[in-house]
Amino acid sequence: MENLIIIYKKLLRETDTTFLRYLYEEIDWSNRIVGIRGPRGAGKTTLMLQHIKLDLRPDEVLYVNADDIYFGDHRLVDLAGQAVQRGISYLFIDEIHKYKDWSKELKLIYDYYSELKVVFSGSSVLDLNKGASDLSRRAVMYHLYGLSFREYLEMFHGMKLPVFTIDDIVAHKPEAAKIKTPLVYFAEYLRRGYYPFSKDSSYDEKLRQIVSQTLESDIPLFADMPASMGRKLKRLLAIIAKSVPFKPNMSKLAELVGVSRNNMPGYLDYVEDAGMIAQLADDTGGIRGLGKVEKIYLDNTNLVYALAEGDINVGNVRETFFLNQTRVRNTVRASRLSDFTIDRRTFEVGGKSKGMRQIEQAEEGYVVKDDIEYAAGNVLPLWWFGLSY
Repeated sequence: MENLIIIYKKLLRETDTTFLRYLYEEIDWSNRIVGIRGPRGAGKTTLMLQHIKLDLRPDEVLYVNADDIYFGDHRLVDLAGQAVQRGISYLFIDEIHKYKDWSKELKLIYDYYSELKVVFSGSSVLDLNKGASDLSRRAVMYHLYGLSFREYLEMFHGMKLPVFTIDDIVAHKPEAAKIKTPLVYFAEYLRRGYYPFSKDSSYDEKLRQIVSQTLESDIPLFADMPASMGRKLKRLLAIIAKSVPFKPNMSKLAELVGVSRNNMPGYLDYVEDAGMIAQLADDTGGIRGLGKVEKIYLDNTNLVYALAEGDINVGNVRETFFLNQTRVRNTVRASRLSDFTIDRRTFEVGGKSKGMRQIEQAEEGYVVKDDIEYAAGNVLPLWWFGLSY
């Protein structure tokens, strides 16, 4: 246990607290068990360490990584007991999905040690979703998405902007955000701005590693698939990345990937839960709702640039960005008239020359254009939607 404490204190000293993610203020840290899920690289570890550094007494806290060799022959529930004996009130467990039967032991910790609060995180959203249901009413779960364009501007360019809701955006309120050359920053963000490690010189390599680990390790292990399935899932992502906004034909897609048609919807759900794609349903249901899946996108634009290998469809990038940013605060659906609907509003996404035809029959329609800085009537800049969280 001493080595765990040494590692924890070192990580805490190295944690920067100058920038806090959007989720930081939304988490109710007073709950006895808090879970933070999200894709690899989204910043879950930093979020937990920042909370310890800013809001808690470090000597009353123990942070551990469940992938540590210590857990090869030690149990979480036993560690919790030792921690309580040392006067520790908070146990933070990172990468908890690496620990077998973690949800069962968290139940025991909850029942045995009422004086201990637990915060855990995991990158395998698949496993965390299952574990959260096992924990029933004991754990309060939160999802951490990657950086919004607004967060990117603050984290890497020192521009602190307010959050603008969809109501604010259609009312042109982002015009108050005086940003010089926003389209330059926006182009940077689309290529390499969604993950907090985007300024690393090895960003592209790290992103490819995240994709490989997710598809070749996380999903096959969770779903008890053969390792060869990981390569087929990578082929699936490459097909989506190079496509125009992708309307799935399950039979054709299964043929291209090399899997059974009947298994294809399940594989897509796995890949979505792992943070690699987003499925857009029609307006009889939301994302992953009861409606038919109308389109499939990669989860974020950085993945498009990383996986399309230079064969970039700009329309795909634009729609991917819009869905990726607006889904955090809204239920987004496919529109029968245009591209997307959010509540009663219809949004058509396109380039600078995009016309109004698709929204003529809409009750309340907007054209969302790339490559423009300012709004005009119901024409809105695409980059504004990156200020929504």
